[in-house]
Amino acid sequence: MGKFEPRIRYRLLLAAASAALLTLAGCSEQQAAAPQAMQMPPPAVDVVTLQSQPLELKDTLAGRVSAFRTAEIRPQVNGIILKRFFEEGATINAGDKLYQIDPTLYQAALASAEAQLTVAEANAYAASLKAKRYKELSKKSAISAQEVDDSEAAAKQADAQVKAAQAAVRSAKINLGYTKITAPIPGVISRSTITEGALVSAQQATALTTIRQLSPVYVDIQRPAASLVKMKNPSLSRVVTVELDDGTPYSESGELQFADVSVDPGTGTVNVRAQFDNKEALLLPGMFVRANVPSQRIEDAILVPQIAIIRQANAVTTAMVVNESNTVEMRVVEVSRAIDDQWLVKSGLHNGDRVIVSGLQKVKPGIVVAPEEAKTTSAKP
Repeated sequence: MGKFEPRIRYRLLLAAASAALLTLAGCSEQQAAAPQAMQMPPPAVDVVTLQSQPLELKDTLAGRVSAFRTAEIRPQVNGIILKRFFEEGATINAGDKLYQIDPTLYQAALASAEAQLTVAEANAYAASLKAKRYKELSKKSAISAQEVDDSEAAAKQADAQVKAAQAAVRSAKINLGYTKITAPIPGVISRSTITEGALVSAQQATALTTIRQLSPVYVDIQRPAASLVKMKNPSLSRVVTVELDDGTPYSESGELQFADVSVDPGTGTVNVRAQFDNKEALLLPGMFVRANVPSQRIEDAILVPQIAIIRQANAVTTAMVVNESNTVEMRVVEVSRAIDDQWLVKSGLHNGDRVIVSGLQKVKPGIVVAPEEAKTTSAKP
């Protein structure tokens, strides 16, 4: 058997090596199967639980600012402007003196009227005495009844002349007063269209200047006529806010005052007026603004964070919802309008639904997740 010994030895070594390889292969398969046998934890996602709430919707509409009161200053008598008493662009009070017209002619007219009044009063006094004297004489049959009647008529005529003279004096005083032009309302005064030495005439077409009261002010808003019915809802707020032409929000809030009773046939809109205190005089007449006007109140509105809404390639909007068993569902959602960083839901979501706002890339419908209430809705999906 000596010559077979190497061959047997070789076979034994080969068998041992094969057994060792099989053992290593079995260990490797067990190690590879071990992770597969372990169950992966469900992915963590952030959710927002939807809560219905009362919501007041607002429409953003174009508006124009107009002054609360406007006064165009015109002379009421003829004359030369002697002096201007205001600074252009200044804030003035009612009754402040604006211009002085040369009063010389009107002072003379007043003096003449007062003199005529004195003459009329003297004539009336004489006529009154004569009428009394004739009346006494008539009792003694010293004069005729016709003379008595004539004297009484003359006395009444003299009294009428006194009243006419008194009216002429009042008229002369009024005209003299008109030579001093004053402000009828408080506000901001614009530029003067005339200077000292200019001749002005009563009720001329060109105004000397204009005063506009800027606190408060009106904002006139063109609103679709169809929305007026909703405006009459007593639960709807009357508070209006505006944004300036550059988009800057105006700090003050205004209040709706009234709506016109006629519809513009060309635009189908109704003019709605809101009033603002305008304490800092930032709103100027003629300025364009965007007004946020209450339009509708929803008692059980559902708002969903915009980051939770996914727009599919076919333009359908969806949201991922975690149900009671923590399983992900895809919901087709219909939204109507954006309100800040949220969408107003028309259909597809309900009160108490948990929508995923973070971790959307890790989920798909049908898988189980570990939801956690989000602290903020600004997280990226």
